[in-house]
Amino acid sequence: MPVSVVQEYQAMDFSVVLVRPEIPHNTGAIGRLCVGLGIPLHLVRPLGFRLDDRSIQRAGLDYWKSLDVAIHDTWEEYLSAARPTRLLMLSTHGERSLYECAFRKGDALVFGNESSGLPEEMYERYRESLFRIPMPGEHARSINLANSVAIAAYECFRQLM
Repeated sequence: MPVSVVQEYQAMDFSVVLVRPEIPHNTGAIGRLCVGLGIPLHLVRPLGFRLDDRSIQRAGLDYWKSLDVAIHDTWEEYLSAARPTRLLMLSTHGERSLYECAFRKGDALVFGNESSGLPEEMYERYRESLFRIPMPGEHARSINLANSVAIAAYECFRQLM
């Protein structure tokens, strides 16, 4: 008997990681997205807001209580606790397009914060894992973090389904 579309979707196995997120409504929207995809969200401190912030609740609506979320004090703590199969860093500093990436189950999609991106030392450490979202427009340095996560997460979802 063929696997149903619902069963295929339930088999998704990747995660989103936000390193030092600053804006609560972006994190709330990303949490809501993760609930919709059935994937976990990892937050690496410091956070630029409190987790009980009304902005997170407003952006995440009633989905936040259904979110599989883990909070980590440091990057090393995240690596030890989550044990990701592969790290894919999304940044404007990436030279390869997101659409060149062949996603695999177990991937962790890692994003930096809204004002400065990933911590500087991560650019060299994970140089081979850096990808960017193509932006053919001329006047924007980057796009909103929640939009970036949605683009990358749904591309990963599309490839894995």
